[in-house]
Amino acid sequence: MPSPTSDVHAFEAHAPDADLDELRARLATARLPEAETVYRAAPDPRRWEQGVPLADLVDVVNYWRTGYDWRPFEDRLNQIGQFRTTIDGLGIHFLHRRSARTDATPLILTHGWPDSIARFIDVVDELADPKDPDAPAFHVVVPSLPGFGYSDRPATTGWGTEKIAAAWVELMGRLGYGRFVAHGGDWGGNITTVLGGRFPAHVLGIHTTFAEAPPGTTTDGLTTVERRWVEETRGFWGKRAAYAKQQATRPQTIGYSLVDSPVGLLAWILDKFAEWSDTEDGPFETISRDRILDDVTLYWLTRTGASAARIYYESHSSLDPELRVDVPSALTMYPRDVEKCPRPLAQERYRQIVRWRTPEAGGHFPSLEVPEYFVRDLQEGLGAVLAAHR
Repeated sequence: MPSPTSDVHAFEAHAPDADLDELRARLATARLPEAETVYRAAPDPRRWEQGVPLADLVDVVNYWRTGYDWRPFEDRLNQIGQFRTTIDGLGIHFLHRRSARTDATPLILTHGWPDSIARFIDVVDELADPKDPDAPAFHVVVPSLPGFGYSDRPATTGWGTEKIAAAWVELMGRLGYGRFVAHGGDWGGNITTVLGGRFPAHVLGIHTTFAEAPPGTTTDGLTTVERRWVEETRGFWGKRAAYAKQQATRPQTIGYSLVDSPVGLLAWILDKFAEWSDTEDGPFETISRDRILDDVTLYWLTRTGASAARIYYESHSSLDPELRVDVPSALTMYPRDVEKCPRPLAQERYRQIVRWRTPEAGGHFPSLEVPEYFVRDLQEGLGAVLAAHR
């Protein structure tokens, strides 16, 4: 395997104590609105009809200020191994965990919004060095999207999903990985689809929890369940996607609140973890408060609320309708994800689906909600992808 290039440099995260003290001070003096007018006793998902309930937010804010500790997450990032490199003039941050196995395959994992590299923090080790010797092993690379976390914030337009996918190919090449597999969900799923469609010479195959059919595909012949999926997806984009329209059209406007107010940032992100997770009342049924606060605090300390929102401005509804993915693909549609594509529609774009799964549990953030299942599914899915080359 070729050696990594000298353009890659080690990186360590360490937030100044002063930044953490300022965060706590801002939380202590936050101005909050009155309670929502649709209050219902927990547990009841309808409590969230107007957004994050006041009582829930107050509880998380108090914990963020008095109980949460950022340092363990920061130490964990440093333990995995952090690096930066510059691609097309932009600094790109990434985690890189090499496997001890000689038969390991390079794998790039791409997160979305409103998550970050925190999406994969709990699954990296098992993917790199699985306890099961028969499971495939991977050299794991987890980049921060441009404008997210410790990657640079673009100063000009142009960093959409097509350019990001090309940058990922360059990144993997610099690490000595000329051919690799890819996984992603949310924006990461979109980028993974572009990787498989545009760069088949480098991408052995993909696994994704996101699938978008080409426009104009017919729904004739779909099962009752598949038709419900289509209707639910349309309902989501028609009635519950105001956040996406805001960030796609006016990211700068919402960005002031996201960068200046930690409570505003928390509410904006927590709302999505609650709505998009497979829970009955709130996100902490499946994801720990600490892990969600790791994600929110990363946005806060790096001041990336506005720059991360701009991925919607750059790429919302931009997936090329003519793009087709001919490399082997494994797709998993989790039951409580906000956008699920029936297989007959997905296969219009993904021409070689080697594995298709519809689990019984899990939502938009499966690596955080059902990490053990997620790892096994990813191992088996990418195992099927690699087997297609034999």
